[in-house]
Amino acid sequence: MRTGAEILLDGLVGYGVDTIFCVPGESYLAALDATYDRKNNLRVITCRQEGGVAYMTEAYGKLTGKPGVCFVSRGPGASNAMIGVHTAAQDSTPMLVFVGHIPRCDVGREAFQALDYHQVYSSIAKRVITFNDVERIPEQLQQAWSVATSGRGGPVVVELPEDMLLDKSDVANLPAPNVTVAGPSPDALNQLFEVLDQSQRPVILCGGAGWTPKASELLTRFSEQQVIPVATAFRRSDSFDNLHPNYAGDLGINPNPELVRLMQNSDLIITIAARLGDVTTSGYEIFDVPDGISKRDDQKLVHVFINGEELNSVYHADLGIVSHPELFLQLACHHEKNQNPAHQDLRRRGVEKAHQDYRAFFAQPCDPDNNLRMFDVMGVIRKHVDNDTILTFGAGLYTVFFQRYYQFRQPGTQLASTNGSMGYSVPAAISAKLQKPQSTVLCFAGDGCFLMNGQELATAVQYKLNVIFLVVNNSVYGTIKSYQERQFPDRIVATDLQNPNFAVLAEAYGAFGGVVEKTEEFEPVFKEALCCGKPAVIELRVEYF
Repeated sequence: MRTGAEILLDGLVGYGVDTIFCVPGESYLAALDATYDRKNNLRVITCRQEGGVAYMTEAYGKLTGKPGVCFVSRGPGASNAMIGVHTAAQDSTPMLVFVGHIPRCDVGREAFQALDYHQVYSSIAKRVITFNDVERIPEQLQQAWSVATSGRGGPVVVELPEDMLLDKSDVANLPAPNVTVAGPSPDALNQLFEVLDQSQRPVILCGGAGWTPKASELLTRFSEQQVIPVATAFRRSDSFDNLHPNYAGDLGINPNPELVRLMQNSDLIITIAARLGDVTTSGYEIFDVPDGISKRDDQKLVHVFINGEELNSVYHADLGIVSHPELFLQLACHHEKNQNPAHQDLRRRGVEKAHQDYRAFFAQPCDPDNNLRMFDVMGVIRKHVDNDTILTFGAGLYTVFFQRYYQFRQPGTQLASTNGSMGYSVPAAISAKLQKPQSTVLCFAGDGCFLMNGQELATAVQYKLNVIFLVVNNSVYGTIKSYQERQFPDRIVATDLQNPNFAVLAEAYGAFGGVVEKTEEFEPVFKEALCCGKPAVIELRVEYF
C-alpha cells in the first residue's frame, strides 16, 4: 500500500522525470515528503517565488523536449505561477504544474487560499485535471503527460487535494505513454514539390517547437538541396545555423529591412513549425491577410505545423501539412523529386544576396555611440564562448542588440519567451545550467527585468550554478518609455527607476559582482566572471537608448 503522494512521485520517476522545481507549501506536504525517499532519482530545486518556479520549469521543457515538472501551493502560489504557464502556452512547451489544493470536503466553502483552478487556468492551459481518487492517479497522470506532449506541446495543470495525497492504495503505476507525432502524407509531399518546381524565389521560415539537432541538420540539407534561403521566427534564431551561407536572418523586433523585402517579394514561403504571429510578421504586415480580395496571386504559402489547429488560423495556406518538423524534413530530404534545374541559378543568386544582406545588417552597429556599446560587448562575448553556450533573454529594448549581434549555431542555445514576459531570463538561465552544467550560460536582463525575478540569484548560489548574469542598467523601463515618447511626447510618467548597485547586491547573495561603464572595461570583467567559479553578475551601466 502506498499513499497517493507516493504513487504520484513513483509515476513521475518512472516517466524519467529527474528534476522538479518548487516553493514548498503546506497544501502538498505529503508529495514533498515522498521526494525524500526518492532523492537518488529525483532532485528537488527550491526556488524563491513561484514565478521563478514556473519559468524554470518552462525552460526545462523547452531545452529537453520533455515536460518540465513543478509543484506549487494553492491560492497565492498558483497565482504566482500563472505567468510561466502563459509562457509555456505561447511557446508550445510541454509542462506539468501540480497545484496543492484544499481537502475535498472543503470544496465550495471558500476555504483558506481556495481557488477554482479549472476556471483560473482554463484559458491558458491545455487541460486542467483534478486527481480526486487515489486509485486513478496512474491513469490520470498518463493522461496529463500525454496531453502535455502530444500535438502542439503545452502546459497541463493538475489539482491535488491534500487529503487525497494521504489516501492509500495498492494500485500499480503505468508506463509513460508513447507520444506519436504526425507526418506528411505522400500526396502532401507531391503537392509541395509541385509548388517548389514552379518557384523562382522561395524562402523557408522556421521556428516554433520541436527543433532537435537532427531536425536542424535535416533543414540544412533540405535548404541546400532546394537552394532556398532560411529565415528564423521571433526568438527562434537557434533553429538554424546563423553562419550557414543559406541563413537570411531573423524576423523579430526591428528586423532587417532587406529581409522584410525578401519575404514580401518571394513567390513561395515555406513555414516550418513556426506560428505566424504578430511579431514574426511585423504586425501582420509582411504578408497580406487573405480576405478574398487582397490575397496575392503570385505568392503561395506552405505551412507545416505540428497540429492542424494553427493552420489557417490567421493566414490561408495554399498547402497545409500537419507534421512534426523533423519527420517532415526527413521525408522531404529523401523525396525523389529534386529542385528544378531551370531555376537553380536564380535561386542561388537569391540565397547569396539574402546571406550578404544578413551579414551586412549584422556588421552594422545600431546602438547609440555611448561609452559602453552593446555591439562591442557582443563581439567580446562571441570571442570567448563556445557554440554550445546558452543565452537567455527577458524582455525590453536591450534584447534587440544582444540578439542581433550573436550568432546561434545549434538548437537549444536560445531560451527566450515569445510572450515577451519580463523576468524570464534569470530563472531560465538557472534551469539551463542545471540541465547543461558543462555549457556556459549567459543571462541577459534589463534592470527592470532583473528585479522581477532577481531573487532567484539566491537559488543559483545555493546550488552552485555558475551562470553569468549581464544586467543592462539604464534606470528606466525603456520599452514603455519609448512608446510614451512616441505616443505621448513630453508626458513621461512611471517609467524612471532608482536601482540598487547590482554588483554589491550580487556580492550580498554570495555571487561575483562587477560594474562596467566603458566598452574597454568589459572584456577583463567578463573573463573574470567566466573563471570565478561561482554565479556572477555584471552590471552594464548605460544611458537610456
